[in-house]
Amino acid sequence: MAILDSVGRGTIGGLSYVGGLARLTGRAAYLTLIGPFRGKPVRMSRAFHQAMAVGVEALPILSTITFFVGLILALQGAYELRKFGALQFVAGGVAVSMTRELGPLMTAIVVIGRSGSAFAAEIGTMMVTEEVDALTTMAINPTQFLVTPKFLAMIIMLPCLTTWADFMGVMGGAVFGVTGASFTLGGYIKATVDALVQRDIITGLIKSVMFGGVITAVGCYEGFQTGAGAEEVGRSTTSAVVMSIFLVIIVDLVFTSLFYLMER
Repeated sequence: MAILDSVGRGTIGGLSYVGGLARLTGRAAYLTLIGPFRGKPVRMSRAFHQAMAVGVEALPILSTITFFVGLILALQGAYELRKFGALQFVAGGVAVSMTRELGPLMTAIVVIGRSGSAFAAEIGTMMVTEEVDALTTMAINPTQFLVTPKFLAMIIMLPCLTTWADFMGVMGGAVFGVTGASFTLGGYIKATVDALVQRDIITGLIKSVMFGGVITAVGCYEGFQTGAGAEEVGRSTTSAVVMSIFLVIIVDLVFTSLFYLMER
């Protein structure tokens, strides 16, 4: 009975959590996409500030990580392809892996660590200091004021960051292609372009938009759930990172499965 009780409580808690995320995401999407036509404009200055924090400031670390990921992919791929005398397929393997999967996923993980945690900490601190209650008292919708600019910035910047991550991954693979697989730089780029189709790039960008929505929703939701005390802010930040990574993987699995079924 104790096991059944634990399973039941966990199931109810999980469904409640997903429901809370869905409500918050729905409100943020409504205020972002429809609100401006209903007299509820998005605060573009705050959205621009968030876009700089989410996107531009993430470029150095994202570029470094994805460049080395592309190089590692090329090295690992070449280890097996060399056995079959097929090193010419290294470029295509790196390109498809980065654009379909690793580019969006690595970008999401970097943004979770930088921005998802920051969202939870910012809103959590405001909850502890009762600033969110003050916004409500002043008839300012906390979701519109705090979440909408983050949501808009994230769904715009994640595809941009993903595109850059794909490029850096390809450049990382090119380092091995030129130095270890007898490619010229132009030949490697041509092999990459020949291996890619439009579907590869589009599926990665669709995933990145969904990842952006998940990261924003989880970070802000955890922030709004923060209890009293500084310790709760730390708990919310940690929970936001863990849950964001978990849900991003689940969303990745769902969309990868859908794309696979659509291509059959």
